[in-house]
Amino acid sequence: MTVTGLPAISRKISRRSVLKSAALGSAATFAAPYVKGAYAAGSLSLGVWDHWVPGANKALTALCNEWGAKNNCEVKIDYITSQGEKDKLTAAAEAQAGTGHDIMSHRDWNIRIHAEVLEPLDDVVNGLVKQYGPISPVAEYLARIKGSWRGVPTTVGSQVKPCCSRFDLYQQHAGIDLREMFPADETKYDNAKIANWNWDTYLDSAQKLYKAGFPVGLPMGQTSDAVDWVGALFASYGVVMVDAKDNIKIDSDETRTALEYLKKLMAVNPPEVYAWDDAGNNRWLISGKGSSIMNPPSAWAVAKRDNPTVAANCWTHAMPCGPKGRFVGQLPQFYGLWNFSKNKSAAKDLLTFISQKESAAKLVAASFGYDLPSFKTMYDFDTWKTVEPPLGTVYSYPPRGDEQTSIAGAPARSEVGAQIYNQAINTVMVAKVTQGNEKIDDVIKWAENELEGTLRV
Repeated sequence: MTVTGLPAISRKISRRSVLKSAALGSAATFAAPYVKGAYAAGSLSLGVWDHWVPGANKALTALCNEWGAKNNCEVKIDYITSQGEKDKLTAAAEAQAGTGHDIMSHRDWNIRIHAEVLEPLDDVVNGLVKQYGPISPVAEYLARIKGSWRGVPTTVGSQVKPCCSRFDLYQQHAGIDLREMFPADETKYDNAKIANWNWDTYLDSAQKLYKAGFPVGLPMGQTSDAVDWVGALFASYGVVMVDAKDNIKIDSDETRTALEYLKKLMAVNPPEVYAWDDAGNNRWLISGKGSSIMNPPSAWAVAKRDNPTVAANCWTHAMPCGPKGRFVGQLPQFYGLWNFSKNKSAAKDLLTFISQKESAAKLVAASFGYDLPSFKTMYDFDTWKTVEPPLGTVYSYPPRGDEQTSIAGAPARSEVGAQIYNQAINTVMVAKVTQGNEKIDDVIKWAENELEGTLRV
């Protein structure tokens, strides 16, 4: 689908006229280091991820058209589905051909893959950091390549994967009041209660829920939902596969402890979790059979339509903590600017505009709280307080309190981390131990061999 902004206006702009306009006090509506009006009669094209939330694309289109109207620049958007990895295939084709859209959205590791043909965006990102404070370390890990930002973190499509649980089932069968532990107001968080939400408590409650006939549903295949939650658990136990200096660290007490724990936890999951794709855990919760998953609010959003009783009893909340802290898997998306773009200044200005807090608030609202900016200072949007049912259900979706973001593969250099992630080495390890009944030491040796292969890049 193509969405077109205002028609291009043909007029020649001189450097003198730009300076004269600035001298007359032409004011920008947002902070940006670029002179307005310099793009008149120009055009920009964007290839962006096609949002799964109905209506969410319209919010981005409206923002781009707003910017286009102010700058007399035609903006064209192609929304490209991620089904069958079509968005990644499109990016790969454009990168190889050296032609295509000016701006392209990239998921997970794609910025690293195309870094050599992406324009440096340090001026844009550093400006945003100056405005809004520290950026997510996961976003920096994925998009800051060799010291240079090659992508701007998007609000659209970016996500974390905390717990989404049935608070009625937890209360009835495990004696845990999730809404009291994680109220829809961070100022009312009780640190002592939250500290008790650890992996031991999670296992105890999972065993009780399993016995009651409502197991948790934690995927253990090789897709992102599985890799992300296991990656967060590994991080909370201090498991490191490869460090930043290419040292293989998987043979450790931390790894053995985590795998021993997972033997117990996976025993109280439905057996089909090993075959689930990324939709499997969503279906499990929506069906009413499951008590908890680790996911963005997508399952809850679909349940509002397909199983309202389930939706009315869902509560999104923080991950359990381990010996090394509380971590949640994060998957940011990014906008990249091809170095073959003919209108780079305009593209940077548009990226700055749609990254402003006011713009992010509109995008978050359009996605009913699914989309997540990479700046913690933007976690105060009303959307997370007001969407329902029940009221406050996704308030704790953004990482709050002591919850930190993580991604499987870090802290290895990104080329290595990408292979660790895409080969799902963490979940394969778990499956070998829990489903294949292989000895932990043998599985660690297998992982060492696999990790040696990732270093040959």
